[in-house]
Amino acid sequence: MGASMQQMLVAMKGGLPSATAVEYLIIAGGGGGAGDDGGGGGAGGFRTATGLAVTPGTTYTVTVGSGGTGVISTAQAGNGGNSTFNGITSTGGGGGGSYNNNANSGGSGGGGGSGEIGSPGSGGAGTSGQGNAGANGSEGAPGIPYVGGGGGGAGGAGNSGLGGAATGGSGSTSSITGSSVGYAFGGGGGGDIGAYSGAGSGSSFGIGGEDGPTNTSTSGEANTGSGGGGGGFGVNGSMSGANGGSGVVILSYVDTFAAATVTGSPTITSSGGKRIYKFTGSGSITF
Repeated sequence: MGASMQQMLVAMKGGLPSATAVEYLIIAGGGGGAGDDGGGGGAGGFRTATGLAVTPGTTYTVTVGSGGTGVISTAQAGNGGNSTFNGITSTGGGGGGSYNNNANSGGSGGGGGSGEIGSPGSGGAGTSGQGNAGANGSEGAPGIPYVGGGGGGAGGAGNSGLGGAATGGSGSTSSITGSSVGYAFGGGGGGDIGAYSGAGSGSSFGIGGEDGPTNTSTSGEANTGSGGGGGGFGVNGSMSGANGGSGVVILSYVDTFAAATVTGSPTITSSGGKRIYKFTGSGSITF
């Protein structure tokens, strides 16, 4: 770099040059869970990498996807919203399927709804490089529980309700904030015989309930992109699935570069010699 160019960069933004590359974590909103012994929502797409080129002085829009809406007995719960930054899109998680209905595909796919023999719903597909498939719902019958499938997660596929283990798929961890945090867990399926959790911290719980009509499903944790839990069928009627968790966009670069200008009120921290910008809502950033 010539001396004049270097002096120009040093003069910018408080005496430090502007960042030209960043590390990113982009997670979409998780899918909603479905009721009526329905499937859990799939996790939002999980994308991360280092060395993404950015141009100093350019303003980049940041979009954070919302969680999908849980439903009672509509065919499918809502998909999560996409999250985007600098041409990279993480796809919203697929909504779970209610009784006798297939789930939606997404970043990770939702779990299929339970059904009669021969008619349970199929799990939705995940997006390559972002997540995994949701599980099929179980075939119920007298003496055999009706249980929706678990939604897919960033770290693994959802699990079937056969045998009473309709857990959501595992999430994935990232240390971009300076500590290891789990994101993008699949929502557990709802059913007749109790609670089915997503696998680990940040997960969602689908709770069934012919024997527990006051039980309710649990939403995906905010800003993790986890899927919502599926709802069961209680003595007072179908229970609603829960909403998926909203997504998050986190950007990081070494602090030998100047601070960026932002909108949307991200949380700004420093750790390990890096500046870290955590967007829990949409905004913009200029390096």
